[in-house]
Amino acid sequence: MSTAPPRASEALSDQARTVSSVTDRFIAVDVHDVRFPTSDELDGSDAMNPSPDYSAAYVVLRTDSADGLEGHALAFTTGPGNELQIRAVEVLADWVVGRKVEDVLGDLGAFSAELVHDPHLRWLGPEKGVVHMAAGAVINAAWDLRAKRAGQPLWQHLARLEPEELVSLVDFRYLTDALTLREAVEILERARTGRAEREERLLTEGYPAYTTTPGWLGYSDDKLDRLAREAVEQGFTMIKLKVGSNVADDVRRMKVARAAVGDGVRIAVDANQRWDVASAIDWMRALAPYDPYWIEEPTSPDDILGHATIRRAIHPIKVATGEHVANRVVFKQLLQAGAVDIVQIDAARVAGVNENLAVLLLAAKHGIPVCPHAGGVGLCEMVQHLSMLTMSPSRGPGRIASSSTSTISMNISSPRYAWSAAATAPHWPLAGAGKCSPPRWPATAIQTARSGRVAGGERFQQPGA
Repeated sequence: MSTAPPRASEALSDQARTVSSVTDRFIAVDVHDVRFPTSDELDGSDAMNPSPDYSAAYVVLRTDSADGLEGHALAFTTGPGNELQIRAVEVLADWVVGRKVEDVLGDLGAFSAELVHDPHLRWLGPEKGVVHMAAGAVINAAWDLRAKRAGQPLWQHLARLEPEELVSLVDFRYLTDALTLREAVEILERARTGRAEREERLLTEGYPAYTTTPGWLGYSDDKLDRLAREAVEQGFTMIKLKVGSNVADDVRRMKVARAAVGDGVRIAVDANQRWDVASAIDWMRALAPYDPYWIEEPTSPDDILGHATIRRAIHPIKVATGEHVANRVVFKQLLQAGAVDIVQIDAARVAGVNENLAVLLLAAKHGIPVCPHAGGVGLCEMVQHLSMLTMSPSRGPGRIASSSTSTISMNISSPRYAWSAAATAPHWPLAGAGKCSPPRWPATAIQTARSGRVAGGERFQQPGA
């Protein structure tokens, strides 16, 4: 049940989002409209989104606690769609403001389930779309605050939880035919061996990454060639190209990319849901001579059987999907149907850390690698914590292929907080050889800076930055 009845006429007002100070309670859910003019240079361009302006509904949970700490997170969107996402987050203030902070942070499994399953909210999905993403942003912000209070980066905070506590965060509704609570605990128990060694290796050697920087669809062949060569020089062993608008253009661009990186570097391709099943199969056969490593989002994220058909037809090219998969149930079905070779979780698409833990455990049960989706403003900084969780002490949930990085992340900097470190430019610590260094400072918060703008063009600087 919800903690407060929905008040549609008040939920968007300041009065509904701020209450009088009472020690250690949530007093506000602030939401900032942050947009980046990525369409100016066609950064982020792909077959389905030819000129996107990457945007974020940036969420700040404020309390009246003497420690002054806040919870930060975002929902990733593009352009005017950000306005809808912001309104959805603002409505959720009724479920947060006035509650004791420790009551929420002490049982984030219950808090997540409350937001996801509240009848008034669930009706609008269920468990998908704008409202589900809004819940994810609020849940992630609560995790950010919890990790700050623990004095740990989120990946480390999660990794050091006991298996039973980690599993208690997962909503097993609709999953028990594929994964039981007992199986999830056993997966994590088996991962205890070598925990300290894995964490030390992560901290000293960094984490493998690939880059999409050369591959945006709107880039010229010369820019593709230059950026692909630079990626190899930086140590990356895989790059990714956007495809799907014109098969002849894609064949030419793959030829350019393969010549630039040589035979020893993988090239993944991403169609961003552009194709029907038959088109996906024919298109990938045309690209096959240039040895694509995977095809990402070849068709609708809801078409489980279509993904399975494509996977069988284009083997040994791998199929990856997940950034637009709405919830853990669809991931379950993709895995049960043998429809994917690589699972791609997204930090901002599903209902936050909790639901992503469910997906990681499902992938582990099925023995399928996980390579998170990132690349949009803030996504690298957020999802890296889930990547690093799977390699560090609690490893069990899935095997990680690599973390995605992108120059789009250069619009987000994190010098003091921690959704950070995954990027292809010197603004973030790279461990060398195409690896990123894990965050070592407390929490997960992203600090928005550089070229961020609120709606209307004003430059946005995160409060407290």
